[in-house]
Amino acid sequence: MPPQPLYSFDTFDVNKPIFDLEAIRAVNPQRFEMEQLDGVLLVDSVNHGAVGYKDVTDKEFWCRGHMPDFPLMPGVILCEAAAQMAGFYARKFNLLGGDYLGFGGMNDVRFRAPVFPGKRLVLMAQLKKLRKGILAEFKFQGFVDQVMVFSGEMLGMPINRNAKPENA
Repeated sequence: MPPQPLYSFDTFDVNKPIFDLEAIRAVNPQRFEMEQLDGVLLVDSVNHGAVGYKDVTDKEFWCRGHMPDFPLMPGVILCEAAAQMAGFYARKFNLLGGDYLGFGGMNDVRFRAPVFPGKRLVLMAQLKKLRKGILAEFKFQGFVDQVMVFSGEMLGMPINRNAKPENA
């Protein structure tokens, strides 16, 4: 049996974003085909979490090749969408600092059902643990028609624009 949603669907309206795509772009750096968050529906500053969505269309960059004649949203893109939801919250409320929020890892990721074009993917993320300026751990979940389609935990870490890779 899947875990309970991090947020009750009664606490937000899936058709009334509090942050639209332009407001998300002011916080998240992803653009073009890498934008995987279309709106934010709820911000929970008490439990440090948020709910947002991605409207999955037949124009997604992966539709043509994953899988031909049976477009299925790739698991890695589902995880990216959840990371952008958590990243929006972490950056908007300056949990970690840095110029960007990068993946530090993922744990206990489970895919429960496929996501197809024509659906709204509702994304929930909630802070589990914070080491200020070092690492944030978020729980995340994704839903289509209020059915959980994936879940897991992710680690986010601050990245500075002027950071140089070792041996550069």
